[in-house]
Amino acid sequence: MSDELVRERRGNVLVARLNRPEVRNALDATLIRSIGEAMNDADADPEVRAVVLTGTGDRAFCAGMDLRAFASGTAATDDDDPEATAGFSRLLGGEVTVPVIGAANASAVAGGFELLLGCDLIVASSEAGFGLPEVKRGLFAAGGGTYLGTRVPLAVALEIALTGDTIDAERALALGLVNAVVPPDEVLPTALGFAERIAANGPLGVAATKELVRLGVTNAGRAAERLRELRPLVFGSEDAREGATAFVERRAPVWRGR
Repeated sequence: MSDELVRERRGNVLVARLNRPEVRNALDATLIRSIGEAMNDADADPEVRAVVLTGTGDRAFCAGMDLRAFASGTAATDDDDPEATAGFSRLLGGEVTVPVIGAANASAVAGGFELLLGCDLIVASSEAGFGLPEVKRGLFAAGGGTYLGTRVPLAVALEIALTGDTIDAERALALGLVNAVVPPDEVLPTALGFAERIAANGPLGVAATKELVRLGVTNAGRAAERLRELRPLVFGSEDAREGATAFVERRAPVWRGR
């Protein structure tokens, strides 16, 4: 496990913290691999019901690609570990089964903003800014930023992506890009609050809900197919019976994930 990503378990919640504060938590091959491994491990562990992704320090959540490494010819990928690379890609695509809450302790730009866009909920520091400055470096947002139009009006997505300018946390909240804006010292506790409320729910229902809500935005036809596939699996599960029984017995349910 790399020191560039610090993991901490808090009950059924995994906190994963980007830990390269000296370079504003920029992404290099090691950090990308570590994030991918953490997502894979979270999905494989039935005791992990939610993930909080945050950063070290107060300078940045993540500044995106490590441009010094890129300029020196060191690509910010790790083709020697395809499973970890796939895990990182699944995060960017919102395809991690476990819900992921982004805790933007400070600004997130370029690949850092794309990391947050892959999360299911986002809590932002009131001091944070967000943007896709790749065009200012002769690049484009290749980690999902070009799909920003699925989250905000097209004109806004084009403004953000084509100018490369940043927006502040309050505008991000008004646009629906983040779920909450709080003082810097409240970011992690607020994110943990969201994660714990999600983790208290039935894991099969949560996983199905996350998949179906996301598909409903990007592929309505496939969402209808998956709903038909998932309904008997979830509604016929032990957890579904446990949820009804616990309601009748006025007690907290004990989920088994099956």
